[in-house]
Amino acid sequence: MKQEVQRLVDKALMYFPKSFVESYNELIFEPKNKMYFHLEDVENELNFKCKLFTWLSRPISKGLSAYWSTKILKTFNWLLGTSFTKEKMRLIYTYLGNGTNKSLCVELVKSDYELLLVVPENKRADSKS
Repeated sequence: MKQEVQRLVDKALMYFPKSFVESYNELIFEPKNKMYFHLEDVENELNFKCKLFTWLSRPISKGLSAYWSTKILKTFNWLLGTSFTKEKMRLIYTYLGNGTNKSLCVELVKSDYELLLVVPENKRADSKS
């Protein structure tokens, strides 16, 4: 595993108290709620951050109880240095969750999380230009 990815994994392990890396190279963020992703295709920081959005946006926005959703969102924000709300995570999940739009997810991360890229009105305006 590359050093930049290992640094992010270590940071995730520090911020998510019950997290661990499983023998199948899965980063388990929260075992009770089965939140994880595979690390074998994570080559750099961009891949890691995109996978966070891809696999954690759903449980944060709609898949967990209010208690767990708040807890995981807070930790997600600490990890990335962001301040997303549950409503913003719903928007992110709608357009990026489960890998539905990988190129837009890459744009979001590269833009330092500029949510205007994800807002439907802006997407329509961009497609007309």
